[in-house]
Amino acid sequence: MSRRSILLLLMSLGALLPTPAIAASPAPGPGPREQLTLGGGCFWCLDAVFRRTRGVVESACGYAGGTLSHPTYKAVCRGGTGHIEVVRVTFEPAKLSRENLLRIYLGLHDPTSRDRQGADAGEQYRSVVFTRNPVQREAALSMLREWSREHPGRGPVVTEIRPLETFWMAETTHQNYFAQHPDQPYCAFVVAPKVRKFVETMGDLAR
Repeated sequence: MSRRSILLLLMSLGALLPTPAIAASPAPGPGPREQLTLGGGCFWCLDAVFRRTRGVVESACGYAGGTLSHPTYKAVCRGGTGHIEVVRVTFEPAKLSRENLLRIYLGLHDPTSRDRQGADAGEQYRSVVFTRNPVQREAALSMLREWSREHPGRGPVVTEIRPLETFWMAETTHQNYFAQHPDQPYCAFVVAPKVRKFVETMGDLAR
């Protein structure tokens, strides 16, 4: 058999073999993520808004800034632990800038009131930004200065900026509380108006 005949035979046999699968290109993964931990009144309010914010990957209610290990909601509400009700916001800076996240935060509470937001009073409602690095600290300082310039008659800003040491996750019942209990009086009369205000004033950042 000639070399040409052998080559044609091999080619014909190859045509009978299954075509090897071509791997599909993987879908693009999520972009870089960042976390900011924020305290500004009841964490149900902050959590409800950030869960509705474009670019937020996760919002988690928890406690930070205190001395007690594994704090509980009851212990924090009694006072004396030093913990603050906070939300840990995980976000994609490419979709939600650090500055816009802080603008939302400052619009959700009164940064001139240290330990009181509306009828909620106590150290657990302190206005504070817990940062993870110098870049976040500088962003927070800049946004607080901007807020002061835009609200000259509101008094001095008392929001603290502290480095985050430990974040303790709150009990499951407090996660996404507004969605679970929309008709609960506090949710209906305190949380819901904050959600509406966010949509009305910063709707371009809503999901």
